[in-house]
Amino acid sequence: MRTFVADPVTELVAEHAEGPRWDAGRGELAWVDIPAGRVHRAVPREGRLELLPGLQLDVPVGAANPVTGHDGWILAAGTGFVHARLAEDGTQQLEQLARPDAGREDDVRMNEAVCDPVGRLLAGTMAYDQRPGGGRLLQVDLDGSVRTLVADATVANGLAWSSDGATVYWADSGPGRLTAHSYDLETGEFGPGRLVEQRSRDQGVSDGIAIDDEDCLWVARFGGGAVDRISPEGEILTVVSLPVEQVTAVAFAGTTLYITTSREGLDASTVAGQPHAGKVFAVDAAVSGPPARAFKAQLPRD
Repeated sequence: MRTFVADPVTELVAEHAEGPRWDAGRGELAWVDIPAGRVHRAVPREGRLELLPGLQLDVPVGAANPVTGHDGWILAAGTGFVHARLAEDGTQQLEQLARPDAGREDDVRMNEAVCDPVGRLLAGTMAYDQRPGGGRLLQVDLDGSVRTLVADATVANGLAWSSDGATVYWADSGPGRLTAHSYDLETGEFGPGRLVEQRSRDQGVSDGIAIDDEDCLWVARFGGGAVDRISPEGEILTVVSLPVEQVTAVAFAGTTLYITTSREGLDASTVAGQPHAGKVFAVDAAVSGPPARAFKAQLPRD
C-alpha cells in the first residue's frame, strides 16, 4: 500500500469546503463553502491556488458544476437549482430554477451534485438533522425534468462513474455506505446497488469521491483525516494523509488531486490543533483522472 501526504494550497479558510471541480476548459478550480453560500474559484500558480472572483448566494450551496459552452454554472443550492453567471466586471447573475423541496427550507438542503458522462446532473439532498431517510438522490434528465432515483437517503453524497459509464459509485455518508450501481447512459436508469464498503464515523465515512483513469476510486474520509484510493471491490491501495480530521471531497486536475476540508462543528480546541481545517489541499496522485463534466441538459424549471 502506498502512502502520500497532502499539503494546503490556499490561505483561504472555509467553514465547510466541498465539491471541488476542475474545469479543464477554463483552467480553473471551483469549490463551495456550503453554509456560507459561497462558490470559490481559483487558478494554479506555482504550487498554490490564486483566487478569482466567486459567487455569493443567500442560501447554502452544495455544489457548482460548469454548464456546457462556458455558460456559467449550475448550482445545487437551497432546496433546488440555480443557474449562475459572472460578467466580466464580476457582477453575478443568478436565475432560480426548479426547487424540488420548495417550502422545506428549514428542514432540508441540497448537498453534493455531479454530472454524468452525457451531461445529466445527479444531486443529493439531506435533512439538517441528518435523520435516516430524510434525503433523496435526484436526477436532472436531458430534457430538464427532475426525478427521484433514491427516496430514502440520509446524507446523499459523492458520485463517480466508471470509464465506460456503465457503473456509478455513490456514497450515502449517513450510514457510511459506498455502493456501486448499474447505470444506463442512454436512459439515465439507476440500477440496484452492491455494497463496496461500509464504515463508521471513527473510521472516516465516504464523503466526496473521484475516479481515476485506471478505474480506481479516491474517497474522502470525513472524520478520518485521509483520502483512500480503493479498487472497485473496496481494497485500499493508497492512503493520502492530511493534518485535518474532516476531509470532504476530491477532484482531479491531471495527476494533481485537489482535496477540500471542513472545520464545521469542531470546537475551539480542536480547531487550534488543526489550523488548516477548511483549506484546500493538493497532492500528486501519480495517476491522472478526468476533469469535471459539464452540464448539457435543459435547465430544470418548475
